[in-house]
Amino acid sequence: MTRPDGRTSLPAQRGERSFDPAAAAAAATDAILHDTLHGTRRGVVVDSPPGAGKSTLVVRAARELAAAGRPLMVVAQTNAQVDDLVLRLADKDPGLPVGRLHSSEANAFDPALAELPSVRTSAKIADLAGMDIVVSTAAKWAYTKVDTPWGHAIVDEAYQMRSDALLSVAGLFERALFVGDPGQLDPFSVVGADQWAGLAYDPSSSAVATLLAHNPDLPQHRLPVSWRLPASAAPLVSDAFYPYTRFRSGTDHGDRRLAFGVAGDGSGVDRVLDEAAESGWGLLELPARHTPRTDPEAVRATALVVRRLLDRGGAATSENSPDPVPLTADRIAVGTAHRDQAAAVRAALSDLGVHGVTVDTANRLQGREFDVTVVLHPLSGRPDATAFHLETGRLCVLASRHRHACIVVCREGVAELLDEHPSTEPVQLGVTVKFPDGWEANHAVLAHLAEHRVRWRP
Repeated sequence: MTRPDGRTSLPAQRGERSFDPAAAAAAATDAILHDTLHGTRRGVVVDSPPGAGKSTLVVRAARELAAAGRPLMVVAQTNAQVDDLVLRLADKDPGLPVGRLHSSEANAFDPALAELPSVRTSAKIADLAGMDIVVSTAAKWAYTKVDTPWGHAIVDEAYQMRSDALLSVAGLFERALFVGDPGQLDPFSVVGADQWAGLAYDPSSSAVATLLAHNPDLPQHRLPVSWRLPASAAPLVSDAFYPYTRFRSGTDHGDRRLAFGVAGDGSGVDRVLDEAAESGWGLLELPARHTPRTDPEAVRATALVVRRLLDRGGAATSENSPDPVPLTADRIAVGTAHRDQAAAVRAALSDLGVHGVTVDTANRLQGREFDVTVVLHPLSGRPDATAFHLETGRLCVLASRHRHACIVVCREGVAELLDEHPSTEPVQLGVTVKFPDGWEANHAVLAHLAEHRVRWRP
């Protein structure tokens, strides 16, 4: 398939045995590293689907640049991402000198970094002189001054970086590798950005969008395989959210299995668990009703799904472990659209005696991976479909965190809600229309979930 911009993409996985995911991923990585180490352009852009190994690529590229005698800076978007990259670098190459540039606030970095002999931490860039790699957040780099720019930089989660943040750090390096996921949540801004829409340098647009708008001939690559999403999930996520850069799962049907040691009791909750274990997807549908955002029935249903996941002794087998591995609380996540919904689910889980399950919004779950996810649908019980709840990236994150199964809790009537509230956003000159939009993506996901629906009347 050829995109409108001339880039090509592989068709989504349909179970063909001839496709070698490891070979395809290796070929893509080799091409990326060749352009990064030997290319002459100032930037290289890499698109990655969920779970394709962005962090692995960043770590490998950083190590190879350092090994070639090219010191570099690494830009990430959050402190958690920075600490994770430093830990990964130290794990892969314990003797590699790595600097962790942090703020002057207390507890500004993971205490585990202090135990690593090759890692040096400081709030001052001068203290990290001579380190092969220096890693920090975009916010910290923006206030950092150096006499001589780095020859190379790597920008991680580049699609979640605003273009104004890139402008603030662009003077610190000469060439950069930009790695990110174009299907995830757009960069966050606390102010409205309509006044900049269509301008050549819209500060609220992503760093990659602005970069490519002014440098359309930069080398662009993509990672073609998701190692996280199972074969049951990759086609849906690819078709719904990445129609022009489709990808495949690194595993095939039957390579992973989720089973329960305790038989179901016939309730709606247990039936949706059995459906999810069998097919990878489950929709627990409650009666149609307009509700408060923290819908008590939907919140309790979400908590009950998690409780039964643990009570029934779930166990997972995969390419990583042929022997069944117990499904523990730390391998389950609950995703919501709002923080108050997450707080309500945590309270409901506590009432049921469940602890250790990650419960958070899509923004905070971005980049993380679990065996099973339970999602409170963003449009469940709503009287309208706002731009926030229709944002494509939000649904994409919620639907792409799992390795085995995703269970969605939702009230009936969302398809009708979508039809009653078509997109009415104004058309703005000079602004690239994001495709697919949230309306279309929601319909695509709902149509698939309808095949795995269990109606429940609590």
